[in-house]
Amino acid sequence: MKKKVVSLVIAVAMTAALAGCGSSNGAGTQEPQQGGQTPAQTQEQADAAEETQPAQTGDGTVYKVGIVQYVDDASLNQIEKAIEAQLSAKGAELGVTFDFADYTHNGQADSSVLNQIATDLVADEVDVIIPIATPAAMIMQNATEDNQIPVIFSAVSDPVGAGLVASNDAPGANITGTSDAIDTEAIFGLIMAGNPDTKKVGLLYDKSQAASIQSIADAKAYCDANGLTYVEKTGTTSAEVQAAADALVAEQVDAVFTPQDNTIMTAELAIFEKFTEAKIPHYTGADSFALNGAFCGFGVNYENLGTVTADMVVDVLVNGADPATMPVQTLSDGIIMVNTETAEAVGIDYSVFEGMCSELIETVTAQEFE
Repeated sequence: MKKKVVSLVIAVAMTAALAGCGSSNGAGTQEPQQGGQTPAQTQEQADAAEETQPAQTGDGTVYKVGIVQYVDDASLNQIEKAIEAQLSAKGAELGVTFDFADYTHNGQADSSVLNQIATDLVADEVDVIIPIATPAAMIMQNATEDNQIPVIFSAVSDPVGAGLVASNDAPGANITGTSDAIDTEAIFGLIMAGNPDTKKVGLLYDKSQAASIQSIADAKAYCDANGLTYVEKTGTTSAEVQAAADALVAEQVDAVFTPQDNTIMTAELAIFEKFTEAKIPHYTGADSFALNGAFCGFGVNYENLGTVTADMVVDVLVNGADPATMPVQTLSDGIIMVNTETAEAVGIDYSVFEGMCSELIETVTAQEFE
């Protein structure tokens, strides 16, 4: 934010220079000299100058907030709505305005579009950028290396692995935010609880999604340590994901695991029936998968994640917090969402999941959260 230099302050400085030989009284004002100012006059001018300076809060300050969503899907949409709601609430509470309506964009999973959005936001001189999901965060990071616009990301599964921060405790630059890191071992615990006879697991993901890499590595390690075999199938487009799903059905896997992978998420409505008809439960790393037809989603509460992200933005803009020293926030409120229609179709009694999470939520198939 740029502060205007008030002409009155300049006048005070010039007058003080002309007074020249006045002696200091140790209280920030000068003793009166012939032709000079009295202490009362100096204080009046100082008070007037101070009144022209904007206060940190409560003065109607407008902050330009850029929000960049990677792609349309139920989870990311939920995060964006939560961020906007919390910024609006905090703005009313603090007497300031967070202007995000003019600077909210969706990259639709297109890197060229995301790069253009970054260029536009920098040209607009926004005060902060909030990228939602790892690919958007990486592009916004690159766009702000020179100008150091604060970047507060949301829903980045592995900030260190993606090269966004030096460490989660001490990010070290102009970027920090919230992580939706999942406990892969806990999800495999659900798989084995739901079907103790599981022998072969399908791993379905987009290998170009940085958010999926560590979770898939963890899944493989779990399988190796517990005598399970696994079959990997990947896709970078909806058509490829559908073909990969068909291949996993043909392989007769007992269950399918997908981490918080945006490519698979956007294709879930097109593939869930393939698994359901084959009675193969799809276990995933976000509740939005279950909303879109998957058997089970296990992960963070994305509405809470968006709210925490917005609170971090307020801390930076209003309180002057430094992103470089603000730890990445990882939520621990793991929730399980089960699609009851799919659960009936695949024949799993999901009551066995009780006690394995902070909350068990039921849903039916829909495109968006209400």
